[in-house]
Amino acid sequence: MEREIKLIWDFQGPFAQRTAQHHVIHLKEYVQIEKFPINIIDTQELSQTHHIAYMVVNDQQMKQIRDVLKPHRGELFER
Repeated sequence: MEREIKLIWDFQGPFAQRTAQHHVIHLKEYVQIEKFPINIIDTQELSQTHHIAYMVVNDQQMKQIRDVLKPHRGELFER
């Protein structure tokens, strides 16, 4: 089974939640346009003023998506 990688975009401040939610819209648009079979794109609250938008990709997709969308960081995704 291929490794799954969680690409993460961090948003901080009083509007972090709304900004992360809006970023997810653009991530979903990109996936649709490029026809990537990616199903996990969401937001997560880390604190009241720190939210993330994230996308879970496999090893093959990671390099292309990373180079185009420039996530702030990544980590292994565990189900």
